Amino acid sequence: MTETRTDNKPNKRKRPCLIAVGVFLFLILLIFIICLILALTVFKAKQPRTSVVSASVDGVAPRLSFPAVKIELNITVDLVILIENRNHASFKHGTGKSLLLYRGAQVGDADLYPGDIPARANGTLPARLTMQADRLASQMSNLVTDALSGQFVIETKSSIPGRITFLGFIKKHAVAESECQLTIGFPNLKIKSQVCKSKTNL
Repeated sequence: MTETRTDNKPNKRKRPCLIAVGVFLFLILLIFIICLILALTVFKAKQPRTSVVSASVDGVAPRLSFPAVKIELNITVDLVILIENRNHASFKHGTGKSLLLYRGAQVGDADLYPGDIPARANGTLPARLTMQADRLASQMSNLVTDALSGQFVIETKSSIPGRITFLGFIKKHAVAESECQLTIGFPNLKIKSQVCKSKTNL
């Protein structure tokens, strides 16, 4: 009578390979899940916040001369803009721009210096805006009316483009913007009221 023996060695060799493949796939899935959780929580891009922490007006009040109406201007608005980086990554911003407007017309502008704000830190940018008389030519009658009323309103708009960089290679572009409306007394050039708001486009 002949006995038949079954050789189980090939099956025994395949089993460790299958286990190794299974462990490898499990680790890949685990790493993917961890990265996904980090991307949705810690590394989720948050909007950098901007606010105007200081505003002052310097110069000489507009002088009116009669009978030919002539206005001499020497007014400068100094702003200090605070940028709050709420991300767990640096915010590198390029050259920004601040505009000075009177009744919707641009009457001055200034460049904002580029820089780098570390993770979870704040930075400030100065902006010095001078009201340019030649750009006020079309608004002379309104300026005379406002000066005679004892106050005038100007607006400032600042835009700061940049990018948030995670882990050195994940980059998210952002533009931080702020707007302020300043009511300035005449002839003392003191700021009577200030209303500001900010937003960020990601």
